[in-house]
Amino acid sequence: MKIPILDLKPQYQAIKSEIQSAIDAVLESGQFVLGPTVANFESKIAQYLGVKHAIGVNSGTDALIIGLRALGIGPGDEVITTCFSFFATAESISNVGAKPVFVDIQASSFNIDPVLIEAAITPKTKAIMPVHLYGNPAAMAQIKAIAAKHNLKIIEDCAQSFGAVYKGNCSGCEGTCNNTIRQPLMGKHTGSLGNIGAFSFFPTKNLGAYGDGGLITTDDDRLAELAVMLRMHGSKQKYCNEMLGYNSRLDAIQAAILQVKLNYIDLWNQQRRQVAKTYSQLLEDVANVITPELTDGHVFHQYTIRVLEDKRDHVQRSLADAGVGSMIYYPFPQDRLPIYAKQYPANPVSDELGRQVLSLPMWPELSPETSRFIVKTLRDSL
Repeated sequence: MKIPILDLKPQYQAIKSEIQSAIDAVLESGQFVLGPTVANFESKIAQYLGVKHAIGVNSGTDALIIGLRALGIGPGDEVITTCFSFFATAESISNVGAKPVFVDIQASSFNIDPVLIEAAITPKTKAIMPVHLYGNPAAMAQIKAIAAKHNLKIIEDCAQSFGAVYKGNCSGCEGTCNNTIRQPLMGKHTGSLGNIGAFSFFPTKNLGAYGDGGLITTDDDRLAELAVMLRMHGSKQKYCNEMLGYNSRLDAIQAAILQVKLNYIDLWNQQRRQVAKTYSQLLEDVANVITPELTDGHVFHQYTIRVLEDKRDHVQRSLADAGVGSMIYYPFPQDRLPIYAKQYPANPVSDELGRQVLSLPMWPELSPETSRFIVKTLRDSL
């Protein structure tokens, strides 16, 4: 049996006719970049996420970069973020001329530890960039309380969390937030909790295009205006450029595909949660394996376990020998990558998890039978 880490074919086959009709409509319209198809998608996705503005861009990385630029982040500034994420998180901060300041994570959530944020704040700190890693919302009530106390902006990296909902997890809070802050956030989607949200529509994401794509979300009219300008070479009107911007526009075919898929995202995320529950039940008595927390609102872009006692690489090889795909997200925390190496103090939790994490196959249609085979193979390897 060959089991990939991700199989997009069942999803496509289920909605193939709708996708083809949406693409045909764009081809018939003759408008392929921005235009009414993109505008309609932006309106629908803003309504779904509960935000005033949604601005389609070329990628999730561009969404982060343009979001930072809209917030006025640049050379000499510092942005606090997690060290345990894909490089685009820190890369976007560096690409606008600012300095990423890395904070360690909570082992239970894989997300930035809010208790450690305040100690990382300096006079140069301008923003906090939490990442909702693997689809699990970060501790946003605590983060917002810290941001409000120190007059900082928040830009959410939502690349892996489309459809995730904040349910008020306050583990490790230690009094940094209260119900006045937490309650208004309850039940809100990631991307609507900070000043700006940045999403990726890379094909592997929960809401994935058939090519690259990204989205910026905000409730701030001025930030939305700046983001729209920045995606179009820094101009409000054609040939009248007011700032240095980017060519970062969402094309209409991708917007049409995403709008079809948006109708199914809640069902797919619910199915992902069921796959995660099945995995956790099957793994609950397996020694040297720690399963991820099943928090409310988690949409399981990845189902990531921790394999203890230096057995992770052996387990991955054994799975591969049996035809089971798996991935390590991420073997090196961002602060350990060559570009940043030896510039930052140690973040021991992230370093440890980089040696332990292993993501198992995950897609909405993954059957219980396939999950059992995967877990049996994993058990046998241990």
